[in-house]
Amino acid sequence: MLTIERLKEMTPGVFVCGEIIDSPLGCNMMGSGEMLKWVAVRGRIHDWCIYVGRAGSSFEDIAREGDKVYDKNNIRKLVKCNDEAFKMYRY
Repeated sequence: MLTIERLKEMTPGVFVCGEIIDSPLGCNMMGSGEMLKWVAVRGRIHDWCIYVGRAGSSFEDIAREGDKVYDKNNIRKLVKCNDEAFKMYRY
């Protein structure tokens, strides 16, 4: 689980990544039914955000050019976090 303490200890950059289906059962971004890749990135201060992209893209490309996840349910589904860490999500 992501906590504020863990965020403060991390260095900036990608700290977790994965793949998930684009549907209500996964991370429903567009409802395409296709696989998505996602990356969670810690910022320069102890904030963080998640980016998604097509499964054919590299995790590095998604971290640089992916679509930011704004839906609170999708954020918490991808990265389990406590409320204090969630407040540091960069919208």
